[in-house]
Amino acid sequence: QVQLVESGGGLVQAGGSLRVSCAASGRTLSNYYMGWFRQAPGKEREFVAGITSSALTTYFSDSVKGRFTISRDNAKNTVYLQMNSLKPEDTAVYYCAAKVSLASNYYSRASDYAYWGQGTQVTISS
Repeated sequence: QVQLVESGGGLVQAGGSLRVSCAASGRTLSNYYMGWFRQAPGKEREFVAGITSSALTTYFSDSVKGRFTISRDNAKNTVYLQMNSLKPEDTAVYYCAAKVSLASNYYSRASDYAYWGQGTQVTISS
């Protein structure tokens, strides 16, 4: 099975940018659909972005569309979430998740994903 480790979180001022990474081990990511989720204190985990195994299709939640991008480097077994124009409401623990799939479907439920990282904290100050 695949192990996922997020990194790159931190404290950023509103309007700033941050890139978080998700490094995989144990399996090549080329057969996995990857997603990013986030969870703020007292809130449910929510879908942020997803990318197909081929990287040809990406999906974003309405709250981050136009500000965040998701990408992957299968050769490096790593997925990235580039976050721009950050807002205080983006503050959360960010998790990457993996699902074995070569499809281009829209997987936005946490239950769609079998593998999860431990999360990385992103804090946006106003």
